[in-house]
Amino acid sequence: MRGLAALLLCLSLAAPLFADPIRVASFNAELSRKGPGLLLRDLQHDKDLQVAAVIEVIANARPDILALQGIDWDLEARALTALADRLAKAGVEYPYRLALRPNSGQDSGLDLDGDGRPGGPGDAQGWGRFTGQGGIAVLSRFPILRQEVRDFTPLLWRDLPGAELPTHPHGAPFPSEAAQAAQRLSSTGHWAVPIALPDGPRLTLLTFQAGPPVFDGPEDRNGRRNADEIRLWQLYLDGALGPAPTGHVVIAGGANLDPERGAGRHRAIRSLLADPRLHDPLPGRPTAEFDGSGPLRVDYLLPSIDWRVEAAGLSAPAPKASRHRLIWVDLAPDQP
Repeated sequence: MRGLAALLLCLSLAAPLFADPIRVASFNAELSRKGPGLLLRDLQHDKDLQVAAVIEVIANARPDILALQGIDWDLEARALTALADRLAKAGVEYPYRLALRPNSGQDSGLDLDGDGRPGGPGDAQGWGRFTGQGGIAVLSRFPILRQEVRDFTPLLWRDLPGAELPTHPHGAPFPSEAAQAAQRLSSTGHWAVPIALPDGPRLTLLTFQAGPPVFDGPEDRNGRRNADEIRLWQLYLDGALGPAPTGHVVIAGGANLDPERGAGRHRAIRSLLADPRLHDPLPGRPTAEFDGSGPLRVDYLLPSIDWRVEAAGLSAPAPKASRHRLIWVDLAPDQP
């Protein structure tokens, strides 16, 4: 009996820190509406077909941690709570949730897009018809360490090291010096979210949703901003934005940029994908399809190399839910 007990003790000490892989997912659910409160209305009733399709996509994937994009933010997180309630009824419970105020729809009082008129959706800190339109959120089965979350959303674009700010042909700041003194980098938000895993290491989720690199002029304001939104994560990993994260990291969110196809400064996402500190578990896999552009890879899950990737994949196309597919990866701590 003593020998058996010793054997069991040795096996327990040699076992992984947690038995089952952790499934992390990212999904641009496009749960955005044209006015405040409309998403909450649709989530609280069973008649909205898109909401039902989004619930089905998430319930089928059953991620442990979900980075969600394209969900309207409200001050009391009522829409996110309503979504979590609907998911619980579908058999997927997320007791821990995070939804910080995004830049989308935040009025700047300035002409930020250079059209000569302040006050439009393009003059908000991030494009939006109302505060919080098309925000981001995190849903988790495991505790979110809220006091340790780092929110880069207020970071001014010009304060990012090496920022590629737009200029007029004569070299002056575009659209103005005053605009660049107020313009934040994040179209939506950039969060570093520590999550306590069961009997295992901490996971830091680096989540964001970059703006599209189109809908601008020859100054390429949106293309430059999109590239810098992507580049922020490498600067953070370098320690150029304060203390670098320690331990296990997963970048999860929307870059709005394909490495090869479509508009944008492709070198930004190529550089991130080639970073030796990160896995790319879904190389070359398109994640969305838009009218006119065809399939593009614009959504990403990039775990740090101290994870062991057990499996990765995409949900089946569900155009009634979103033009984007949910992407997921199963992770375990890499063993020496």
